[in-house]
Amino acid sequence: MADLSPISLWKRFLAQPIDSRGKTIAAALIVSATCALLVTSATVILRPIQQANRAAEQQVRLEALISAIPGMREVMGRAGGGALSTVVVDLEAARAAPDVTPETLPAALDAPENWTPLSPEQDMAMIGSRPNLMQVFFLRDGEDISLAILPIYGSGYNGPIEAMIALQGDMNTIAGLTVTAQEETPGLGARIEEPAWQASFAGKRIADDAGAVRFTVARGRASGAFEVDGITGATRTSNAMTRIVRFWVGPDGYGPLLAAIRKGEF
Repeated sequence: MADLSPISLWKRFLAQPIDSRGKTIAAALIVSATCALLVTSATVILRPIQQANRAAEQQVRLEALISAIPGMREVMGRAGGGALSTVVVDLEAARAAPDVTPETLPAALDAPENWTPLSPEQDMAMIGSRPNLMQVFFLRDGEDISLAILPIYGSGYNGPIEAMIALQGDMNTIAGLTVTAQEETPGLGARIEEPAWQASFAGKRIADDAGAVRFTVARGRASGAFEVDGITGATRTSNAMTRIVRFWVGPDGYGPLLAAIRKGEF
């Protein structure tokens, strides 16, 4: 009776001629399976490190954004170290999401019911579907929210653009903006990361007195309270930034939350 033990099978495999078709195929399968296992293991091991690095980078950009806003240092000084709070909001209900924390947010977003498909008319940011849960940051001066920092993202010319926009207490005046990730053309669209261009957002309004969102990245020099300067030679990136900001401050993004804050309901 043939010996079918793993050791015997392995010895018989090694004893086959080096040019054996069966041995070649088996060796290829073994190498492929080993590589797949190593790649999967590396992904699992490195994911927490990558997430930690990304969170640390976001924190640095967040602090830089706050520091660049006139008067924010004084507000934070008066409010103390706990002034900046982090909360996961339910965009549908315009309130804090019950039982969801920043730590449990990724798992919550694995559930399809926590996403809203967008029609082509709604999808100005070109993201396909919008998460119903978002982690945002508030700076309070006493009981009032003096600053709301909101993550925004969408499709640029070459790839996704991610940013954080800060709104003053009226929830209509931009206090600042920082781009946290982008894949735009170096020297052209990639200039959206330049501090000088980002600084031009401060003081601009997002909507008129009737509530219509009017924010725009101009084609050239800005000419009004709702415009920032366009980037020469990067019209598509400029248009993408207009679409991204308009979507996220509009009715399908943070709009209901901003309205609730203005009414004192948040």
